[in-house]
Amino acid sequence: MTRATRSHQYSGEARRVLYVAFELGVSEWKVGFTPDLGTKPRVRVMPARDLRRLTREIAEAKKWCGLPAGAPVRSCYEAGRDGFWLHRYLTAETIDNLVVDSASIEVNRRLRRAKSDRLDARKLVAMLVRYHAGEQKVWSVVRVPTVEEEDRRQLHRELRTLKQERTRVTNRMKGLLANQGIRLPKGQDLGDGFEEVRVWDGSPLPAGLRARLQREWAHAQFLHGKILELERERQRAIEHGRGAAVEKVRQLLRLKAIGPSGAWVYVNEFFGWRRFRNRKEVGAAAGLTPTPYQSGDDSREQGISKAGSRHIRAVAIEMAWCWLRYQPGSRLSRWYQERFARGGARARKVGIVALARKLLVELWRFLEHGVIPDGAELKAY
Repeated sequence: MTRATRSHQYSGEARRVLYVAFELGVSEWKVGFTPDLGTKPRVRVMPARDLRRLTREIAEAKKWCGLPAGAPVRSCYEAGRDGFWLHRYLTAETIDNLVVDSASIEVNRRLRRAKSDRLDARKLVAMLVRYHAGEQKVWSVVRVPTVEEEDRRQLHRELRTLKQERTRVTNRMKGLLANQGIRLPKGQDLGDGFEEVRVWDGSPLPAGLRARLQREWAHAQFLHGKILELERERQRAIEHGRGAAVEKVRQLLRLKAIGPSGAWVYVNEFFGWRRFRNRKEVGAAAGLTPTPYQSGDDSREQGISKAGSRHIRAVAIEMAWCWLRYQPGSRLSRWYQERFARGGARARKVGIVALARKLLVELWRFLEHGVIPDGAELKAY
């Protein structure tokens, strides 16, 4: 393909469109503008979240590029801390916006490469032109959930955060006691009588340490109460809620080995708002697909990609172990037992990841087409 042909390929419709790329910061944004690949991008610095200024910058960029005031605008920015509010604003302003997975953006593989927000804005806007010119594989586009779909994630994510915080508090208390040579018997409540605990020489705990342990214990009890409150709220939503997402949760709960926590996370993080066309997309979205490496005579497996949702990946592995226990007669459990159960610890670890991916695909078919996993038992719900 000649240089003239490439120029024609990129410059046809692109010269009638303004392309915009955002590099979002905490205090300021860098915004790149260009009408095509052949023009050096115009990069402007503006205060973060100043939407009026953004409107003015877009209008001035159209004049700078020689475009009419009514020329369409296409934009993009990397998914990150700012979430999807900017995407919703741009869409409301009739701007065709893309939210891009930052991990999928190509980078220079030199040992040392220049890196700045201004350079990133220029690179993003150039890749945006290439994407709309037909290079669909230039990056991965994030599917943006609706406000309602995004809001449904808050309950289980807060619940997970509270449980992690409770674990940290408990471990901190155990560490403070271990520092004095004390290890409470298994099953003994940490809050039972700090006054009666004795150090190595039989003396009571120092007053400062005892007061700190009591405060930590009060914090752990507070977290436990909040966890129970959220779990009751989730149970009420499952029993009395309405909508397609809740119906999918109830459908998953018909299968043995799947409880309220796993079903809720599966639907609201994965099946409730994503659309999959085949089983490969299901595995890839969870980051459970293999990543082979082959170069010349060198060929090896690098493990799973981990490029998908970490929230789903953790639940999927836990659900796979539960499936082995509560669905021993299913085809998936028999496949695992025949192939991995007699191997060592590493073989079982590899096998459970493979089982998690297969189970995720089976659950997708169950929710989308009503196909019960082969040999699986149902329960009354």
